[in-house]
Amino acid sequence: MLLVLFAYSSSYASFPVKRTVTKTEITNNSSEETYTAAAATAAQKDLTVGIVLWFFLGWAAGHRWYYGKPVGWNILFILTAGGLGVWWVIDLINMIQGNF
Repeated sequence: MLLVLFAYSSSYASFPVKRTVTKTEITNNSSEETYTAAAATAAQKDLTVGIVLWFFLGWAAGHRWYYGKPVGWNILFILTAGGLGVWWVIDLINMIQGNF
């Protein structure tokens, strides 16, 4: 089972990837319209909700599910009790710093 878990989770990048917001401006004669990608607006999550989920549902990786982290790593987080609390604290620090 662990082999399947690691095989699934290794398909994701093992390094942090920064997401960038791309805006496209379209100019029609005299009117200007700005469109924002739907993925960019969906990627913005509320920090307060994340911290509340971290505090109350941290044992079940609630904050990680909310932020859309990979499923395999979330399950590993649950099985190891948040890396015996170490990953749990690191997640809080990363959320506060905006690196999560």
